[in-house]
Parts: sequence; C-alpha cells; structure tokens
Amino acid sequence: MASCDKYGFAEAGTFDREDTPAVKENQLMEWKESWRDEYLKWICGFANAQGGMLIIGKNDRGEVLGLANAAKLLEDIPNKVRDVLGMVVPVNVLSEDGKEWLEIIVEPYPSPISYKGEYHYRSGSTKQELKGTALDKFLLQKQGRRWDGVPVPDFGVNDCSSAAFKLFKAKAAKSGRMNEDVLQDDNDQLLDNLQLKDGRYLKKAATLLFFDQPEKFVGGAYIKIGFFVTDDNLRYQDEIHSNVFEQVEKTLEILFFKYLKAYIRYEGIQRVEEFLFPRLALREALLNAVVHKDYSSGIPIQISVYDDKIVMWSSGQLPQDWTIDRLLGKHPSAPYNPLLANAFFRAGYIESWGRGIEKINRECSEHGLAPPLYDCSMSGLMLTFMANPEHVNALRREQASITHQGNTPQITPVKTPVKTPVKILRLLAAKPSMTLNEVAAEIQKSLSAVERASSKLVKEGRMKYVGPQKGGHWEVLEEYDE
Repeated sequence: MASCDKYGFAEAGTFDREDTPAVKENQLMEWKESWRDEYLKWICGFANAQGGMLIIGKNDRGEVLGLANAAKLLEDIPNKVRDVLGMVVPVNVLSEDGKEWLEIIVEPYPSPISYKGEYHYRSGSTKQELKGTALDKFLLQKQGRRWDGVPVPDFGVNDCSSAAFKLFKAKAAKSGRMNEDVLQDDNDQLLDNLQLKDGRYLKKAATLLFFDQPEKFVGGAYIKIGFFVTDDNLRYQDEIHSNVFEQVEKTLEILFFKYLKAYIRYEGIQRVEEFLFPRLALREALLNAVVHKDYSSGIPIQISVYDDKIVMWSSGQLPQDWTIDRLLGKHPSAPYNPLLANAFFRAGYIESWGRGIEKINRECSEHGLAPPLYDCSMSGLMLTFMANPEHVNALRREQASITHQGNTPQITPVKTPVKTPVKILRLLAAKPSMTLNEVAAEIQKSLSAVERASSKLVKEGRMKYVGPQKGGHWEVLEEYDE
C-alpha cells in the first residue's frame, strides 16, 4: 500500500492502483477524459476550498482512457496554472497497461485564488462560482476577518445610542467581566476596548450593538414574532427593532406578556401558574440566534409560537466541518460573530465556553420538557421547543373551565412580596415609558419577579401596555394602595 498525504492521496507517482477502481469523484477528486483550459476553474476551486486532485485521462467511472499528449501537457499545464492563477501545482504522469494519465495535486491556498476575476469553489463533487454575499464571506474568511469586523464608513460614536451604552455598562459592571476603570472611560474609548474600531471607522458589530437603527446599515437586523394557529394561519405578529441588546430584552418581554400561555399546577394546596416553556431556555436560544446569525443574509430572526410549540429560526451555518452531533455534544465556543459574542460575554449575557446548549437542555429537563429539536437544513439553524403534553392538556382544561364559567377568569394570587406591585405601579405612573428591566433595576428585584407581578397587575386590569412594542407606554388604570 502506498503512503498517503494529508488528503488521503498517494504520494506523487505512487497512487495505489489496487484502490483505483473503488475511488469515486468526491470533494477532493475530479476526473476528466482530456485537458481543456477551462479546467483551470476546477484547479481554482480546489485551491479555494480544501485542496484536491484533478485527474486527466480517466472517464467518470475512473477507467483509464490514456492521453496521446501527456508529455506536452506535463509542461503546458503548470505554466498555464502559473500564468492564469498565479500559483504552482505539481503535475505527475502515471501509466497503467501502457496508457498514460496525469494527476494534478492542488493544495488549499491561504489567500483567495481567482480565475480571470472569477472566484470558484469546490463544494461536494461540484464546482461553484462564488458571487454576492457568498463571495464576500469567502474573501473575508481568506483575509482572516469576519463579517462583524468590517469597517463602516459614515458611522461614528456620535451616532450611537447613549441608552445602549448605559445598558451595556450597567450589565458589564454587574457581570464583573470588565474593569471598573474601563467602564468609566468615554464611549469612544469603550468601543476601542471592545475591538469595535478600525482606525477612524467603527465596525459593523458596533452598528448592531450601539445603534438604535441597525437596519440602516444591516438589512434584516431585527426580530419577528408571530402566533400561528396552523402553519398557514398567522393570528398576530410583532417586530422588534433597536440595538441587539434591547432586542433581546424586548423580545423576551413581549413573548411572556403577549404570546406564551401558562398552565396550572399545584404545590400542595397552592395553585401555581407556570409558563409552558422555561424562560431561561428561551433566553439562551435567543442569545445564540443573535450572536451566531449570518447578518449578511438580510433575513430577520423569526420566532413562531403555537399552542404547543415554539420554533426559532436564524440564518447562518455551523462552523466548517461541524455536524449537529458535534453541536449537541461537548464543544468549544466558535461564535460566527466573535465581536458580537465578546460584547455579549462582557455584558454577562452569555458564557464563553460553548455551554449554551447544555443550559438549554438542563432548563428544559427541569421544566419537564424534552430537549429542543435542531435542524440546520434550511439555510440556517432552527430550534423547536415542544411543550409537555400534560402541561398543554392542563392549560386546555383550564381554558375550558373559564369558558364554562362565562369567560370570567378566576384570578389566583401569585406569591409576590406585597410591596412589589405598589412599587411597579408607582414607577410606571410616574414614567410610563420604563421597561420592566429598568423597573427591576430601580426596585432592586429580579426581572422574573417583576414580570410575575406585572403579569398579575395586567390580568387584574390595574394597568396595561398601550401602543407598539417600540415607542409604546404603560398606563396605570387604578389607584394603588401603600
């Protein structure tokens, strides 16, 4: 058996003929019956991908047909590759049963290779010409850069949102992942410390993190939520626009106030309302979607809510050579947008060890749910959370009971400290534009506690939210007692 190089090819001139009949065209091998200059595109495609071998003198079945001009091609092909592609490839003559054929061995090149201004790429057993966003991503990758690190002209620190900086600094101070002295720097220096500057320009990640209208620079940089009765029956929907920090906060807020339903369970004789899906699992999945999204696609993150499931989809792809099995197993952190990931990490939103899926699965298990289903076959990654059938049935029984009682829901008090609802009402009466996250920070309660108390106040008709998600406000409907 001949020795092989890192691609599994036999060393030059020693291809194992016993294995030849079993070999088929694949990612790393292509057969051609005779040479044509257009096959320089195939060499270009191999060089831009994982390398490979172009064999001249064999048919599609791998049978040797032979070349009458093998000696001349042995001289001509390297010269044409050098002159047109600007690279050097070894070309070897081999023979079998008196018939000669050529093998052209192509190494993967660290820099992009073009064929007369065209960029070709080997994918599977086909060659593709890269264009548009696919070409942009390829060129960035070859330069060791990512999409979120591209500089943006006509965008500076003065265009950024002071509220976004304030939110980030508060979160980062609480997480302890940035030095207090750094957080006291001006906003321009903070952007530099987060590696969001390229000379005098800010990078694309900054338009997402600290600009309230990122769609001005990045198409589709928002989140859509819809409630579906069936796949083709959309009942209502919302769009969440703003910087990505606020998108996460507002999306979770609107999900749990408008879209998700709670079932009834009992702890002893205490009647407890609990959502069908765990907040922390949905939060982690949403953060993963935001950080790993392929923003060059121009497509928003989409969350489809049903009575018994939630489907979350984000454009993007797994890291090269990754599979779903590897994603679901223990794996290192490999963010698609490292600058976004770094900012979210510093603000305490995410971990840096690739543990997001473990956290999602753990929360689902503790909530009595199966792990979500993962699918990366639809030009992105889709997660489907399925509710526990027992919880869904309990919810339906409760809804049927309410209907039977004349559509008058029976409100059961939630265990919330007595003064918390009063504080919420007082704050929102004074400043109706406050978010629940800001309320939680003001009264020094957890966001989940404020959400539970606020949900109760809404159900009791003591306050309501008026207007669109972005730009709307709270309205206190009755007096609050101390």
